[in-house]
Amino acid sequence: MSEAWHQRLACAREAREQQQRWRVRRVKCPDQLDFAGNDYLGLALHPRVQAAQAEGARRFGAGAGASHLVSGHLEIHEALEDALARWTGRQRALLFSTGYMANLGVLQALADQHTAIFHDRLNHASLIDGAQLSGARSRRFHHRDSGDLARLLTRSQSDHKLVVSDGVFSMDGDVANIATLAQVSQQHHAWLMIDDAHGVGVLGENGSGCVGNTWGSADVPILVGTLGKALGTAGAFVAGDAALIEHITQFARSYVYTTAQPPSIAAATLEALTIVQIEPQHRQQLQHNIDTFRQQAYRLGLPLGDSSTPIQPLRLGSEARTLAWAATLAKHGLQVGAIRPPTVPNGEARLRITLSARHTRSDIDRLLEGLEACQREEAACDAHPQKG
Repeated sequence: MSEAWHQRLACAREAREQQQRWRVRRVKCPDQLDFAGNDYLGLALHPRVQAAQAEGARRFGAGAGASHLVSGHLEIHEALEDALARWTGRQRALLFSTGYMANLGVLQALADQHTAIFHDRLNHASLIDGAQLSGARSRRFHHRDSGDLARLLTRSQSDHKLVVSDGVFSMDGDVANIATLAQVSQQHHAWLMIDDAHGVGVLGENGSGCVGNTWGSADVPILVGTLGKALGTAGAFVAGDAALIEHITQFARSYVYTTAQPPSIAAATLEALTIVQIEPQHRQQLQHNIDTFRQQAYRLGLPLGDSSTPIQPLRLGSEARTLAWAATLAKHGLQVGAIRPPTVPNGEARLRITLSARHTRSDIDRLLEGLEACQREEAACDAHPQKG
């Protein structure tokens, strides 16, 4: 590699380190309590899901061996797509290898320079990147502000309008108003796409998400969900009517030109999907944990966000403060996400606490004790600031 390239990389690293935004990848420590992951129902460690994955590998092999459109589409993939379509009340569903690839593929397949895309300002990066990849013109409306969305739609001269929103917002934990988004989109002859990555498995009837069976294809024509969060496995899907899914199958480059999901993952997901639908106790336990944490966090005066989902942000403001709290929690054996810009806006750094059905009351108490320690350490520093 030339010296110019090395210098370019070094400058980029130095700039990010000066901003305290350089990320360090660490091997997950089994001794730490995980309050940073997205395994909301604890299904990644469910014995039946693990057994289904092992049996899937024995039956179908470790990998699919090719893309879906060549020879990699196996009967277990077909069965999973059918089950996902039924679960979400759609005609068809289509599997992707990751949620990021799903959003890139869907938006690239549907939109072009003649399309106007309207994003919630706090949409996930994959939605923003997918819109950029498509070449469409993008506008961002104020977070959960249907009036601002309506204003932008009214001003648009495009014949092809697409409104795009997260279902549950990944850094705030609040939920989009699907009914209002659907109404405003229909009034302005726009299609609506919801990425329900953090709602699927957690919210709605039978865990079908904040869209699920409640809002059909007429209201939400394009529904994306992930499998690597509440379902505990990996991959993603898009669900909709037959014409939509066939179009995406033909034109989504991130679907056409990649190896199909490992069949063992599909088998594990199919079992996880069954568990979600017939064992509501996992969602009930998760909701109990959310309520317990919020009640006690409120008692401690912690800066809770307005979230009733497993994503519980504590807005701390400065990046230095957020990193200090995360370091204190780590010393107490607690892993919590320290979220800083550019993932969130400047001045809105936070701890992103995520809860799971696997967490016990003693786990939550231990987390709260760690957060109390953060408060005490911060108060001590404020009382005795370092000199000079």
